Amino acid sequence: MSEQMAYGRSGTVIEMREGTGACVLCPRQCRTDRVHSRGYCGESEKVRVARASLHMWEEPCISGRTGSGTVFFSGCPLKCVFCQNRRIALGGSGRELSASQLSRLFLVLQGQGAENINLVTPTHFVPQIAVALGMSRSAGLSVPVVYNTSAYEQVETVRMLEGLVDIYIPDLKYHSSELSARYSNAPDYFERASLAIAEMARQVGAPVFEGQSFGEKMLRRGVIVRHMVMPGHVRDSMEVIKYLYDTYRDGIYMSIMNQYTPPAGLDGYPEISRRVTRREYSKVVDYAIGLGVENAFVQEGNTAEESFIPDFEDEQFLKEV
Repeated sequence: MSEQMAYGRSGTVIEMREGTGACVLCPRQCRTDRVHSRGYCGESEKVRVARASLHMWEEPCISGRTGSGTVFFSGCPLKCVFCQNRRIALGGSGRELSASQLSRLFLVLQGQGAENINLVTPTHFVPQIAVALGMSRSAGLSVPVVYNTSAYEQVETVRMLEGLVDIYIPDLKYHSSELSARYSNAPDYFERASLAIAEMARQVGAPVFEGQSFGEKMLRRGVIVRHMVMPGHVRDSMEVIKYLYDTYRDGIYMSIMNQYTPPAGLDGYPEISRRVTRREYSKVVDYAIGLGVENAFVQEGNTAEESFIPDFEDEQFLKEV
């Protein structure tokens, strides 16, 4: 299969056309000609990967026993002020890969025992990723494909992935437009993210697990929406959870996280320059339970004291492509 064309499992033809200019892949609609310059995401049209590894810090049904085959893409359309992966989100790092090299990377991760292929912050490279997935499926990729995103997506971009992605793991960071404007320069975040999540749920449907015991069940298809509780913003977290439960009930899983870790350089944001307290997190979890939420992952203990930030100096599997 050429690097210019790939077929999704639904039969959709996805083409790569160089030089078309005016990138509109994400809601920023920056219309940059990424063949000749970099968009709001910080990236050109050439795919850059900062790290590829077997990752054990996802939800248990994603990491499993051998780890999720994570591929961290450079750049980001959202760029939150509290980003824990700022080094790659701001662009300027990572190895350039062609579609064929990216396809080989997926197969290398599968060969090393990856439970799935986990595409992290992939939005601004969706056309190229779709081509690579088509190539790797034809070459024997059989594990589920995970799309791991901030959810700040264009619905049209998500539709390019129909038939190629098995599991969607979007964030739903905020309900309040004031908070999303302040911390992510995206007052339209909830509007865009909620529409994108609806499209993801439409594509993959209700969760499908494989395995005997609860501790060994692996998600093979479905949606997990992540929400990280922010310090001082318990009420907004409750609004997010209420929206998700009212909209989807048990048709999705939620992952309610307490791992917020303030990075350096938050002098202008004193209200989020601390960790979430146990009381704050417990209020959110208790609220979810009170609503009737059953399909949810929660975090226990002092997870914010552990490092969920990968070592981006470790190129591991990138050396093999």
